[in-house]
Amino acid sequence: MDNRSKTGNTIIIEKCISIEEYVNELSTLLIQVVEDGASIGFLSPLNRSEANQYWGNVLNPGVILFLAKMNNVLVGTVQLHLCQKQNGGHRAEIAKLMTHPNYRRNGIGRLLMEKAQETALQMGRTLLILDTREGDPSNLLYSSLGYIQGGRIPSYARNENGLLDPTIIYYKDIM
Repeated sequence: MDNRSKTGNTIIIEKCISIEEYVNELSTLLIQVVEDGASIGFLSPLNRSEANQYWGNVLNPGVILFLAKMNNVLVGTVQLHLCQKQNGGHRAEIAKLMTHPNYRRNGIGRLLMEKAQETALQMGRTLLILDTREGDPSNLLYSSLGYIQGGRIPSYARNENGLLDPTIIYYKDIM
């Protein structure tokens, strides 16, 4: 896997074990992507205390958080949510894929997704699912990675203008 950005900088993807040392950078990233219009469960304006509270509650036994760094700067993140149900030990959900707006189009999202998929497979998870707002650029990324549209839900999430946007559900069998 090539971990170089289009500018030639090395992108490092690592598993986050402890949130404390990253909470400020993660909160800044979350605020910036929400301000840039990302549909990841929050609406702009998002204040720092809300962002800090969110990150303080992310890590638990069913969640793996990956960080992307370029030149020691946190530039992206993704979560792998492991299904905890007895009948779902074969599946996981991709959640909150974020790339800092200033670092997009450098392959960061792709590397994060590939790392999450590789980890899921190593853990015996063979089905990945995710959802994203219809029409967002992320739809192109997920399709290019082999995710298949499983359905569309209208009026799924409120946007910053108060309107309800549809979401697309994707899945990928990684056996």
